[in-house]
Amino acid sequence: MELEKKIDELGTVFESFKKANDARLKEIETKGAASGSANEKVDKLSAAMTALEADIEKRTTELKMAMNRTNGGGEGPGKDAKAERSEKNAQHAKEIALYMQKGIEPSRETIEWARKDMSVDSDGDGGFLVSPELSAEIVLQVYESSPIRQLASVQTIGSDALEILEDLDQASSGWVGERDTRGSTGSPKLQKIAIPVHELYAEPVASQKILDDASMNLEAWLSGKVTDKFARDEATAFISGTGVLKPKGILAYASAKAFNSIERLTSSSNSALASDDLIDVQSILKEPYQKNATWLMNRLFVAQVRKLKDSYGQYMWQPGLSGVAPPTLLGAPVMFAADLPAAYAATTDSIIYGDIKQAYQIVDRIGVRVLRDPFTVKGSILFYTTKRVGGGVKNFEAVKILRTKT
Repeated sequence: MELEKKIDELGTVFESFKKANDARLKEIETKGAASGSANEKVDKLSAAMTALEADIEKRTTELKMAMNRTNGGGEGPGKDAKAERSEKNAQHAKEIALYMQKGIEPSRETIEWARKDMSVDSDGDGGFLVSPELSAEIVLQVYESSPIRQLASVQTIGSDALEILEDLDQASSGWVGERDTRGSTGSPKLQKIAIPVHELYAEPVASQKILDDASMNLEAWLSGKVTDKFARDEATAFISGTGVLKPKGILAYASAKAFNSIERLTSSSNSALASDDLIDVQSILKEPYQKNATWLMNRLFVAQVRKLKDSYGQYMWQPGLSGVAPPTLLGAPVMFAADLPAAYAATTDSIIYGDIKQAYQIVDRIGVRVLRDPFTVKGSILFYTTKRVGGGVKNFEAVKILRTKT
């Protein structure tokens, strides 16, 4: 199997990388610096590992999609019912396509099918219709392109904000003798957090002529444009959004070990990442969060991290050889977040570590909605696409940040 070969190849390249890096470190130890050829060899093997990991991830995704397409396709019971549902879905999709292209109103059954299929709230706004196939692809791609959305808690709400009560401390207690006077003890306190939703939008335009005569799949074209826009905007906001007209990202919170703040550990150097920095960040996260903790870093940091060893001379980085599991660092999985800083620069929040599901809350108010507007620009159709989403940290002790030294 080609995937298995790629996984074996990744393991072989990683072993070669470790040997080459050991030789490079030996040169630094004996000569004070590594030769250009040693550095070049290590960097080349590191780049090869990165390419193999990306290829394995791609092949694994394709394999999963193929399995999903063939799942349930046998001759067992229920085949006729599935075929009937498939035919009905195809008819509904055809009516949706006619609406997108010609503005022809679909049947009531199709409208109800669209709403049910996408779980879109029925607010009675009027004047819009969600295309199930377009919206399903948009939601799926946004989910896959944002590591925070994959890792965080996600909740759909029916209002414009989600309120969460935060436990700030513990109850007081003490030892007492049989006849001792018992006074009142301190009570724990609660703090309320509100995570509002914000509106994300895109407005692709197509001429009526193209809609009438197009031989391409118009819905796929539109979904591709909107998917890219929504994915980039959401991913960036969940990492660094200010909270003003957009979700509040993890990096936007103040630096402190307190409520409404995130604890940061300052690195030992502003020029290079050290193994002790990563060990220290991992160690300050409380034990209950360690089991599901994840590293978040820019992919460009990988070349530095792969070269690091712990105090026992063991490599801290291990590639994901299963084809499913991600690479690990100090035993915890690593996810790549392109919205984190790409360069290791002074006074920069470089790496995030923590239980993101416990730490970050994403709030979805409503599914993707499409307003077909043939009036604003004569001869063109505007597909005004919106989604209401919010986000914010809900558990401030469940996540830590490595900040580069000033």
